[in-house]
Amino acid sequence: MNRQPPRALPRPLPRPRPHHPGYAAPWVPPSETEQLLYEAGARGDVEAQLRVLAGAELYIGAPKAEVDAEPGLVTWRTHRDTTGLVGKPVLTRGMLPPWHPEWVFHGVSLKWIATFEWRDPRHPLIVNGGTPGQILLPATPRHREVWLRHAAEHDRTDGDRLIALRHGALHGPLAYGLACGVHLAIANEVPWNEVGTVCREYTTERELLRDFWSITERDGWQKQLNFLLDGRNSPAETDFVLRVREELRTGLGEAPPAELWRETAAGHAQDLGLGQDEVLGIEELVRRVIRYEARFRADGLLPPDGRVITAVAYDYGRAVNLARWGLSARFCDPHEAEQAIVYAGALSKSAYRSWEEFSAAYALGRVLRFDGEEYGPYYEQTVVAHRLLTEHQGSPWRNIPWR
Repeated sequence: MNRQPPRALPRPLPRPRPHHPGYAAPWVPPSETEQLLYEAGARGDVEAQLRVLAGAELYIGAPKAEVDAEPGLVTWRTHRDTTGLVGKPVLTRGMLPPWHPEWVFHGVSLKWIATFEWRDPRHPLIVNGGTPGQILLPATPRHREVWLRHAAEHDRTDGDRLIALRHGALHGPLAYGLACGVHLAIANEVPWNEVGTVCREYTTERELLRDFWSITERDGWQKQLNFLLDGRNSPAETDFVLRVREELRTGLGEAPPAELWRETAAGHAQDLGLGQDEVLGIEELVRRVIRYEARFRADGLLPPDGRVITAVAYDYGRAVNLARWGLSARFCDPHEAEQAIVYAGALSKSAYRSWEEFSAAYALGRVLRFDGEEYGPYYEQTVVAHRLLTEHQGSPWRNIPWR
């Protein structure tokens, strides 16, 4: 079937070129990736550029309707710019254009590019075309063999990193809300401070929302987001036992003994009409919380006398990310996503007294849901994220006051 050619891919936002008339400051690369590429280009170091590209997120734009029709197909069109340059365009994350409802992006790698069927090797690879950081790389078979070697030697490795974009939100209510979702941004290795074109690539985002959240359309996304913002996604039993402890603490003027807490929680559960198995589950939950909090204190997530007062942080932190994922999957628009993120931040601020308190509560909600007291990857990732966020000089928690 013949298709009409799509509209031109939205161009990246115009950015000032170094020493361009009318601009006092040089161009500032939006992230470390573009910075390294720019510096390597300035000194003519193609090998360094390829090393960076091998470890970078790379994106190819496509019409949303076309991708929806054939999700597994990546069509990479040759592009001609205003100067007449013809080549294959690819963008790094920091140079992606503004969000557009009808355009989405495929995530690719240097390895994928090197093995692509290049019909005309005279056409170069155009990285970040039309920007101050533009790179043109010859794409002959010999050159692509070199790309493949770099892809094998310097491919991205999974790891916990705190990533930010220089043109992303850094201050204000939006940045505050995004900082409440930063645990998952670290786990997913995406910038914590952006509400933009992609969080993860479009098709991956939709698949993950379908498989893990049963979200396949806008209404499903809105329903799940509301559950999170209302604190109704996580099991209610966790906050039930934590409230019992706070009530006992208020009455006693000090932390209640563990047995008193367990017995009181079980008694309240019986009064509410819960069955024997459910009451036993409440008692075991109290024991699990006690054990996790002890481990949190040993690992620095809680101070020596610290405790979690409510685990709703886990829902609020995920609400921030579900808003970003919904935007990336085109289930909402930027305004809706930003509103949800700001609201999640406000809810978090009202529930806790510090970033550290919020983080410990998020950690408890997550490990109770997934870790099963194995202290495995879910626990370890949470501890790494907490330490990054509380100790790293570039952490939003070090630069955005809780109050």
